[in-house]
Amino acid sequence: MPTALITGVTGQAGSYLAELLHRKGYRVVGMHRRTSTPTTGRIAHLLEQIEIAQGDLHDQLSLIDALKQYQPDEIYNLAAQSFVPTSWNQPVLTAEATALGVTRMLEAVRAVDPSVRFYQASSSEMFGKVREVPQTESTPFHPRSPYGVAKTYGHFITVNYRESYDLFACSGILFNHESPRRGLEFVTRKVSHAAASIKLEVQDTVGLGNLEASRDWGFAGDYVEAMWLMLQHDSPGDYVVATGTAHTVREMCEIAFGHVGLDFEDHVVSDPNMVRPAEVEHLIGDASKARNVLGWQPRVGFKELIEMMVDADLELIERTSRNET
Repeated sequence: MPTALITGVTGQAGSYLAELLHRKGYRVVGMHRRTSTPTTGRIAHLLEQIEIAQGDLHDQLSLIDALKQYQPDEIYNLAAQSFVPTSWNQPVLTAEATALGVTRMLEAVRAVDPSVRFYQASSSEMFGKVREVPQTESTPFHPRSPYGVAKTYGHFITVNYRESYDLFACSGILFNHESPRRGLEFVTRKVSHAAASIKLEVQDTVGLGNLEASRDWGFAGDYVEAMWLMLQHDSPGDYVVATGTAHTVREMCEIAFGHVGLDFEDHVVSDPNMVRPAEVEHLIGDASKARNVLGWQPRVGFKELIEMMVDADLELIERTSRNET
């Protein structure tokens, strides 16, 4: 039974990855930073099947202790300050967790067991002001947010440790991946939750920023499979993980509100406070390498994804309403 350590296990991708690895017969250890309030909602259904380790990417010793105690064969480093707007408000915190945290984990691997296979969660936000469309593994980076800058550091330090110390270290350059488990602060979930809430007459309107912002959105449950496949390959490398198709926030609203029989234009209002200081444009990924080398491809389409999220939010709101009464 191989052992996998997942940082960020309580996040959206971490929860799907934990499910996948558990199904594949892994001993799954989720590293969790101690907080005074519970943050394990996304993995509540897994708590009897996985183990929870205390650890923090800000604390080098806690990482070394976790590796010594659990002796993982694979590490999936998903933990980060991952909300792009927050990175402008808290750029130093973002750098500490999203950039330097990667170095601390790689140093722990090098010190404890250099044979461990390591996955780093890189991001399409590293491309930022894109040089070419679509983006591949060789497209130059030009990040347009503190988050993108921090992820770029994390990506290159992973490459550096692979080349300098011969670690089996991979980076997955994931484009936007969504699901019903996405946080409410992210635009996909904000739209799906608003469509459900307005349909159920819980609210009347929702404020959004740039409706013409375009992204390559896929299903998080598909993307975690690519993470696993990277660490099963014979040699380490970096891979773009994407659908190859971009959609605007406007299209997302049309699908979400249309799914419940509403016209989004009657309910969506413009909020200039939600417009980014520096927008990224034309983020579309070319996942040919992942498809040809790993045999990976996405299964869930954009329309199916958004409708899945709306249905889940309808159920969530109705269940919450019943519990309150």
